[in-house]
Amino acid sequence: MVGILIAGVPAGGKSSFAAVLAQKMALPLFSKDDFKELLFDSVGFRSRAEKQALGKGSFNILCACAETEMRAGRSFILENNFEETSRPAVERLFSQYRCPALTVLFTGDPSVVYARFLARDQSPSRHRGHVVNTVYPEPPGEKTAPSWPDEQTFWASVQARGMDRFAYGQLLRVDCTDFSKVDFTALAVRVEELAAETEKAGWRPEIFFQNTTKSSLQSHFNMI
Repeated sequence: MVGILIAGVPAGGKSSFAAVLAQKMALPLFSKDDFKELLFDSVGFRSRAEKQALGKGSFNILCACAETEMRAGRSFILENNFEETSRPAVERLFSQYRCPALTVLFTGDPSVVYARFLARDQSPSRHRGHVVNTVYPEPPGEKTAPSWPDEQTFWASVQARGMDRFAYGQLLRVDCTDFSKVDFTALAVRVEELAAETEKAGWRPEIFFQNTTKSSLQSHFNMI
């Protein structure tokens, strides 16, 4: 078995790629945001602190799903904005079950990523539980006016929390600056190859491998 972690910056294309990869490899996919939205709708929150508690709960559910697959010896995919605070739980879980890990880390130009983040959160299709911080569900007929951080504050938070560098096990970096130049199908093929190599190598204490340089990634996935 092998655990594949889809990590990286917000609005980096993680969810979209994870869906492509899950279909290509016929593996179960668990996304923290899916669990958060279920908790938003079934439990709700009345403060920022309660919202953060639901976030922690959804991460615990994510880990529980991974553990179920590990117990059965099955490979799986986890998609999340993994942070440095996530590391102890990830290390403990993968070490306990001696499960090899592969991280696909999505990064990109800060200004482009920030603009994409704003567009996503301002979209009518975005779940309101991600956008508001005071109360959800919102009272009938009332919509809280959300406020978004400026670019500097946004990126400082991403870096402080380690979203742009989190990796566990073998590492494959992907530059997501321009979606039109990222071939998700080709990327899925490469990840499947690396997953097979990772599984064959077996579990070992955390070792990071930078499989390719940024320039060769651009060449391989037509990100030019």
